[in-house]
Amino acid sequence: MSQRKTIWGWYWFDWACQPFFTLLLTFIFAPFFAQVATEYYASGGLSEQSADARAQTLWSTGITIAGLIIAFSAPVLGAIADSSGRRMPWISFFTAAAIFGAAATWFMDPAGSNLVTMLVAFVICYIGAELAFIFASAQLPDLGDDDSVGGISGSGLAFGYVGGVLSLVIILLLFVGQENGKTIFLNLDPLFGFDPAEKEGTRFAGPFAALWCLVFSIPYFLWVREGHLPNRRPSLGGAMRTLWQAIKGVTNRPSQGKFLISSMFYRDALNGLYTFGGIYAGLVLDWSIVQIGTFGIVAAISAGLFSWLGGKLDNRIGPKPVIYLTIFILMGVCVVIIGMSKTHFFGVELAAGSTLPDNLFMLCGCLIGGMGGMLQSASRSLMVRHAMPGKETIEFGLYGLSGRATAFLAPLLITIATTITDSARLGVSPIVILFVVGLVFLIGVNAKGDAR
Repeated sequence: MSQRKTIWGWYWFDWACQPFFTLLLTFIFAPFFAQVATEYYASGGLSEQSADARAQTLWSTGITIAGLIIAFSAPVLGAIADSSGRRMPWISFFTAAAIFGAAATWFMDPAGSNLVTMLVAFVICYIGAELAFIFASAQLPDLGDDDSVGGISGSGLAFGYVGGVLSLVIILLLFVGQENGKTIFLNLDPLFGFDPAEKEGTRFAGPFAALWCLVFSIPYFLWVREGHLPNRRPSLGGAMRTLWQAIKGVTNRPSQGKFLISSMFYRDALNGLYTFGGIYAGLVLDWSIVQIGTFGIVAAISAGLFSWLGGKLDNRIGPKPVIYLTIFILMGVCVVIIGMSKTHFFGVELAAGSTLPDNLFMLCGCLIGGMGGMLQSASRSLMVRHAMPGKETIEFGLYGLSGRATAFLAPLLITIATTITDSARLGVSPIVILFVVGLVFLIGVNAKGDAR
């Protein structure tokens, strides 16, 4: 395969997997799950605010468990992959797991009778998609040099976000019914005779994401090759020794160590924004699934555009300044979100029916999507500069560990803050602290890495 075709195959994997995050994690399934859980708990006698908090706590618990599994399995599995010289079998397995978990969410009961079961199905999908993404990211150093890898990383994420936008538009236009039973904009009956009363169009988001991945991952598996590698049998013992050496080696590489710690906190904060953004819109601003979906389209378009622009900026000035810029903007977004409710803005009561909160949160969605895309792209680019040649998978496994070692922290802090304040709005305030800690450690990171 030509290098250009290989790169495009790698781009297609982002396109194929993005709906798992766009449709399930952020804009369709997560808010739907939260609404069902809220109604279920409210039917048991809880107040609306307490039911909102209970629903957010349940969701954050599932995300915490998934994050811990991802955190501690990624480096171990990465070491095993490096010991055998093969990544593709692992990518195939985890992609299949994501497809299975996503398809299973179809069985979500709108009455809330199987909340835990459906949360488990989502967790399987989430773990599979994240681990597949980590292994695929480890292929990035093979696609370009330091002068081009930032642009490749940004373009890949941008292409993936375009796929996410398209999948979201299709779901909203053709499947998800509004209160009147018709789809948004086109005002059609949902396809396939889906019953809006049973939320079948909304529940179809999971199977749709699964089918999307199954079809659009084909170019990746056809065009991306691992080359002629030695046929080594994977060794768990050898992999664990390699992993231990890599962990100890971080102590002798201060730039890599500080970068891993820094990204551990700011990526956890970003994931918190992604995970609870749609839930916040549903619980605090009382947005419908259709409103949240429209918000998702705007945010995903912004993410695609800014990921591409961020990749160009990365090629010009390097990834570290891009990371600084995005974190400062995202911290500002968090402050606005915390100070805003349906009726007040930083303590000032708004006029009845004011659209200021809705309009501001739509702008916040643009910034979360755009800056989040740039942050992920630049972080992946900076990690390439810290990945030792021949050990890319295990080092990206450590990168995955750093991004997930405290993956429980944002959901846990949000759970604690939500429980203490009994407010879904104030519950997201710990995200700002995580961004600040990430900035502190980023100061000592070598902008050009330390792998060479």
